[in-house]
Amino acid sequence: MKGKFITFEGSEGCGKSTQSGMLFRYLLAKKLKVIYLREPGGVKISEKIRQLLLDPKNKISPQAETLLYMASRACVVEEIIKPALRQGKTVVCDRFLDSTIAYQGFGLGIDIKLIKLMGNFATQGISPDLTIFLDLPVKKGLKHRDKCKDRIEQRSIKYHEKVRKGYLKLAYALPERIKIVRVREDKFKTQDNIREIVDAF
Repeated sequence: MKGKFITFEGSEGCGKSTQSGMLFRYLLAKKLKVIYLREPGGVKISEKIRQLLLDPKNKISPQAETLLYMASRACVVEEIIKPALRQGKTVVCDRFLDSTIAYQGFGLGIDIKLIKLMGNFATQGISPDLTIFLDLPVKKGLKHRDKCKDRIEQRSIKYHEKVRKGYLKLAYALPERIKIVRVREDKFKTQDNIREIVDAF
């Protein structure tokens, strides 16, 4: 793959969408060929799966939830990510396989080795070159979600604490790829930290 693949990870309310979007615009301004995606989503089928997964009215087992995330990921990898990387483009993605390891693995107790095995199949072996993990205490993040919580956000504080600890465990195990960025009150200061990491990369 000639291109570069940058992913953003983090627990609820950490500002992933804001920060990844800001980085995307920064890279565009540097005249790079950049594609921006969110997961689950990015292509028609994946967006439909996203609606199923996040709708609070739906009861979905941990096993089915994991498979749905993988199905969504398989579609966006085949249709967008793989072709873009082959063309030498930079792909910025809001969430990827690490999310499933953190949310369904550490959070719901699905076997992490199994998730990685299924993940390798769904992604066709494509892995991020760089991952920005936005770290924020769980209670602070969930405050931003008080009004309208989706199916995942509605889960207990205990669940979300497991997710955050899972992310930190991943980051400490893979420091070359996963960079921890502490979320600041000023979003522009957080973005400055991210840009320093990405520019160095």
